[in-house]
Amino acid sequence: PLWLQTFPQQSENISTNTNTNTNSKNIINSNKKNAVKYAEDGELMVEMRESVNLTPLQTFLDANGLTARPAFSPASGDITDLDDVLLVDIPKEKLGEIDRIISELERTLGVDWVDENDLVQLDPNETVEPAKSRRNYGINDPGVEQLWGFDALKVDEFYEYVKKSGIKPKRKAKVAILDTGIDSNHEDIKDNYVSVNSKHDSDPQGHGTHCSGIAAAVTNNGKGTASLGPDNQFVQVTSVRVLSSFGGGTQSGIIKGMIEAADAGVDVISMSLGGRSTSSRQKAYKSAVEYANKKGAIVVVAAGNSNKNAKDYTPANTPGVITVSAIGPEIKKAPFSNTVEDLKMGVAAPGVQIYSTFPDNKYMTFNGTSMATPYVAGLLGVMKSVKPDLTTKEAYKILSKTGQETADGKLTGPLIQPKAALESLLK
Repeated sequence: PLWLQTFPQQSENISTNTNTNTNSKNIINSNKKNAVKYAEDGELMVEMRESVNLTPLQTFLDANGLTARPAFSPASGDITDLDDVLLVDIPKEKLGEIDRIISELERTLGVDWVDENDLVQLDPNETVEPAKSRRNYGINDPGVEQLWGFDALKVDEFYEYVKKSGIKPKRKAKVAILDTGIDSNHEDIKDNYVSVNSKHDSDPQGHGTHCSGIAAAVTNNGKGTASLGPDNQFVQVTSVRVLSSFGGGTQSGIIKGMIEAADAGVDVISMSLGGRSTSSRQKAYKSAVEYANKKGAIVVVAAGNSNKNAKDYTPANTPGVITVSAIGPEIKKAPFSNTVEDLKMGVAAPGVQIYSTFPDNKYMTFNGTSMATPYVAGLLGVMKSVKPDLTTKEAYKILSKTGQETADGKLTGPLIQPKAALESLLK
């Protein structure tokens, strides 16, 4: 299962939908330890070697009654192999043979890798009580009293540093939330929202709107909550919907969303999603992350909520991403959070009792590494607004060396510290 719940039921998480789903062919590969439920269209993703003769592949497809089509259309196809990936559709009557099909495809001349295009599904969010803030932030958003995470991040010192030093952004950075969409008309988001496509500008589920408020709620507008952007000149937020109104999606859909965000010129891609890893799945995500990096975006991913090692979860373990674990008010690892000790770029952020925006001008409090991730994305947005050419490696080095050690040390990675990070960036 994908991000199987192991902590209190109020924790949000993402899990493989092994129940009913009207968009699937309702066939589970039960021969594997971790059952997979496949997408309705394009159960498999297949990457072909560049400029290869496709005759052997077509012969195999024809012999097995399969069809294939291009999976992705990146705007800058010259810098990626993603345009060499095909979606292979398997008729319902052939799904019982999927293990054989995968095995034979992997041996077909010209095929680089084969991956299952599995479905993902958000579990329902359950509200929890927020933990109170103890500091004065000098802003008029009433919900700041619920933001204990601001205490842990010393956001009062961060705001004061930005104000006194007169730091100005070179441009407004754009943070893309890849999720269930965003309620673009929310009272505490709309003035910081920019649309890349109107189809992404609503959120019937709520998860994406909650994440967006953490990353880029309008600060000091007398409404709701606040974000790390001290005066709303540093960061704006946008949405690329990769999960449905029921919270479901596919691996190929997530990668397609990464490509869309990168092609829209975003500075940070924030993904509060993921699942158990396979080597081939990591290859698919790796190509998408490399593409986003080449287009100028930093990719931030949630570690996962299974209280396990994130090295076994994708895209958390994908080379090139910054992976975020969750800590609670005691500055300890949240009991549900996956750990990042075996990843090259792991950091921590508040992920317990996190108060933020919800559709229809509402506000809710949830738990999860999903909530920790947009804290990091929001800070990276501020950093990219000041230094637009900031790379992922440069950003992680700063977050790591300026971060605060938590009670669980390497399991969580350092807790981000916005003021220290921005000071280091500007040295």
